[in-house]
Amino acid sequence: MEKRDIARAHGIIPLALPKGTEKLCELCQSRAYLQCERCRVTYYCDVSHQFADWVGIHQRICELLVPVRVETLQSFTKQGRIEKDIKKRELIAISRAVAEGKLAEGKPEEALPAGQTFLRFSVDVFGSCSMELIPAHLLLAEAHIGLGKMSAACELLAEAQMSVHKSPDCGHELNQSLHRCLGRLHNAMGNLEDACFHFATDIYHAAEAYGLESTVCKNGYFLLAQVFVKKGKTPIVQSMYYEVAQTWHTHLTELMKPFLENPAGSLVPTFDNSSLKPGVGDKAKLIEADKMLQTVLDFERKQSRKHRGLTALASHCLALLWFMIGDRVKAKGFGHFSLESSKTSPDQELRPALERLLQLLEEGPDTASSGL
Repeated sequence: MEKRDIARAHGIIPLALPKGTEKLCELCQSRAYLQCERCRVTYYCDVSHQFADWVGIHQRICELLVPVRVETLQSFTKQGRIEKDIKKRELIAISRAVAEGKLAEGKPEEALPAGQTFLRFSVDVFGSCSMELIPAHLLLAEAHIGLGKMSAACELLAEAQMSVHKSPDCGHELNQSLHRCLGRLHNAMGNLEDACFHFATDIYHAAEAYGLESTVCKNGYFLLAQVFVKKGKTPIVQSMYYEVAQTWHTHLTELMKPFLENPAGSLVPTFDNSSLKPGVGDKAKLIEADKMLQTVLDFERKQSRKHRGLTALASHCLALLWFMIGDRVKAKGFGHFSLESSKTSPDQELRPALERLLQLLEEGPDTASSGL
């Protein structure tokens, strides 16, 4: 990020504040000495926290914070309170999507400010004891796991577990997210049996909430397979990876079907019109799918005993995925690799679809995306 893109901060003038008031840092809640020069309603203890917050979330919501944090005569009316509540909910949605995207990109440190904003406004809107806080706690816990801060992750997950246990009717979606995060924690700590238990429970709740053949459920298969990788259970890993690739292949093929059947009369599908998981940003879904399928492909390449059809299937998924992103160069590369791999596969059903995709790629101009 270029320096000119970062909003400057200037020192707080104590005499300009109402008597008895003290401003707190947006990130650490310690005494603040700096103020964002652009919105003038956000404060920091030092430049490092101002920069971290800007990169993590503030650049996205700087101007949106002003009507929420500045009190006017209108804000004290019933209509004013309703409008402020709507704006806070908008900030909740934005900060959640940003945090999920940062985690999917493998940037847990940048995800923390967005996660904290998500939690702070969730408390404002729903109250400190609401189940609506659970998703924010889980996102923050995942960020801390990524940073290796296991004690902080454990505290957040304990809060989430307590909320779930107090509300037995909280639903399969929240239980699924909770157990997935617990599985990640135990896997990172080396508690493989506990990780297996939580990922298996995650899969059960995902199947109940989204369906057994949903990508959410099969992403749980992928995480469980990662535990079996550590256990050295290669045949189990390959079997689970095949389930993951098969489900993603079904979803991506379904999205591409209208275009492949009528390229002239249909738009190239994108993740904007897919519904692979409700409530998650398109970018996060995209990165998650790419990482999983690349991991499957890399794992299979290293095996002396190959799983029949897995390489062709995973690379075909990646070809479809990158075609939807708009990177024809990568799509073509994965497509040719899948076609070559399918020659040794007993299942030849992929070949017609692969040949059709490659034909479309050859007809269009080579384009490369700017990355995920």
